[in-house]
Amino acid sequence: MPGATIGVLGGGQLGRMLAHAGNRLGYKFVTLDPTPDSPCGQTAEQIVAKYDDRDAARELAKRSDVITYEFENVDADVAAMLEAESYVPQGSKLLYTTQHRLREKRAIEAAGATVAPYAEIVSLEGLQDAAARLGLPAVLKTATGGYDGKGQWVLRSEDELAPAWEQASKAGTELVLEQFIRFDKEISVIAARSPSGEVRTFPPAENVHVRNILHLSIVPARESAEVLAEAERLAVSIAETLGVVGLIAVEMFVTADGKLFVNELAPRPHNSGHYTMEACRTSQFEQHVRAICDLPLGNPSLLTPVVMANILGEHMEPLMAWMKSHDAVANKLGVEPKVHLYGKAEAKHMRKMGHVNVLAPNVEAALEWISQSDIWRV
Repeated sequence: MPGATIGVLGGGQLGRMLAHAGNRLGYKFVTLDPTPDSPCGQTAEQIVAKYDDRDAARELAKRSDVITYEFENVDADVAAMLEAESYVPQGSKLLYTTQHRLREKRAIEAAGATVAPYAEIVSLEGLQDAAARLGLPAVLKTATGGYDGKGQWVLRSEDELAPAWEQASKAGTELVLEQFIRFDKEISVIAARSPSGEVRTFPPAENVHVRNILHLSIVPARESAEVLAEAERLAVSIAETLGVVGLIAVEMFVTADGKLFVNELAPRPHNSGHYTMEACRTSQFEQHVRAICDLPLGNPSLLTPVVMANILGEHMEPLMAWMKSHDAVANKLGVEPKVHLYGKAEAKHMRKMGHVNVLAPNVEAALEWISQSDIWRV
């Protein structure tokens, strides 16, 4: 119940926004992260240590009533140790599954969803055979690690196989080759499940990427009601089959004929769910707190159309200039941009520094404001 302390493995922006939401409910927070004055550490107590530091993890457990994680690349063995010695309602099994693309794909298939045809790759010869079988273009990915396009190689011709293998094999992890799915759009659904088994889903978001980094999340997604309903059904099935506690983000490709392929899972709050902070009756962050603490889940319904736009390092200077100006275009279009900055020390190129939720009478107005803004022209 409120008054308890929530321990967070990871001190990034997701932990920061989780603490903001949980503080309002009366929860206290402590985070473990190797970076001093981390984004979450600015809003919670912080233990500065590496994620595989078992003594530090035990200290986190000692100071917490419940432990969660804010990104899935924390040490699964440490999560398993904490699960045995303290209360980690998400458990370590889900982390173990989603940290590895091959295990994740098999779990998605077990939940009745479709993934892109794939093959495990252990040699150059195996890569060549799989490319011939699955066809090109295809995407070679590391089975562990990798995000925002890192650890991925798009292969369009046979000549690219050997160089990609030489580079990818240096990662020291298993590899997977995925058939390239020609899709119309990507959507994501965030589902929440409590230990009691209650499940709620947020409205699907339509996602637009630029240079392999999420740029926009558009809600309502511009897709048929039937496809969106099926996307929510698949997210519920995955949450229930995997025994999720807390949030799980399910990213999917939509093909021209309306078929859905699940691309990736994230067992935590997700960038594509940031729109919920102002646009839904309950934000994804409050919902995650409610779920891990086994409180009744909140109403996730949409209050207003919205487009979330990420702020990268190169966008910070024009954003700051905009923030101190009067915006006639926003007034004309009837949109209300809401800024969220993450407190990161240095604005690096292509590094996520914050986001803007553009509340609007319709998504077209929000997209028009973003297109006219100088913020994202850098």
